[in-house]
Amino acid sequence: MSLNSVPMNGEVISLTRNRVLRNTYLLLAISMLPTIAGAALGVRLGFSFFAGSPLIGFLLFMGIAFGFFFAIEKFKNSSVGVALLLGFTFFMGLMLSRILQVMLGFSNGASLIALAAGGTGVIFFAMASIATVTKRDLSGMGKFLFVGMILALIAGVANIFLQLPVLSIVMSVVFLGIFSAYILYDVNRVVSGGETNYISATLAIYLDIYNVFVSLLQLLGIFGGERD
Repeated sequence: MSLNSVPMNGEVISLTRNRVLRNTYLLLAISMLPTIAGAALGVRLGFSFFAGSPLIGFLLFMGIAFGFFFAIEKFKNSSVGVALLLGFTFFMGLMLSRILQVMLGFSNGASLIALAAGGTGVIFFAMASIATVTKRDLSGMGKFLFVGMILALIAGVANIFLQLPVLSIVMSVVFLGIFSAYILYDVNRVVSGGETNYISATLAIYLDIYNVFVSLLQLLGIFGGERD
């Protein structure tokens, strides 16, 4: 075997990163299937976590979600992690059904849902493309995005009690901006080698896409929803 046929360290690193990114995108695409199934089932059954007390529903949701996060992280190096991730995306589909029911209450609800899905796709591909080609170090974005997300989450919880329409609009815009930026950051972490586990990477990017979609749905429902 000649020396020229042996990949250099840089080539090996590049091949590894490309494999992680490819596996991440594949698992991300697969994860949309249980999400759609969960959402369809939830809409059919009229499922809602928040039918009683919104605060209790929110706390229950967070408890289940963080339980999944812990389990996925624990088993991220095995096929169990994949199964848990797909179970989590089914659960998130169920959670999505409530806002889909609201949107379908509009005469143009189906078109608004399709528009939100298309908009989410455009944002994802734009952010992912930038993350893939940029030469800038984006690692510093993480702490600022995390702080922004926590502050926005606190404001969102406060609005459960305040019920201020203007704050709801502001929060949707803020979450849209934060999680669009998170797509850029999380994809770049894989490209730059900061994240080497495709299950963890898929979970992070899935949550980014999910929140962008929900934010777009909320904004489109507020400004574009039409009643019969």
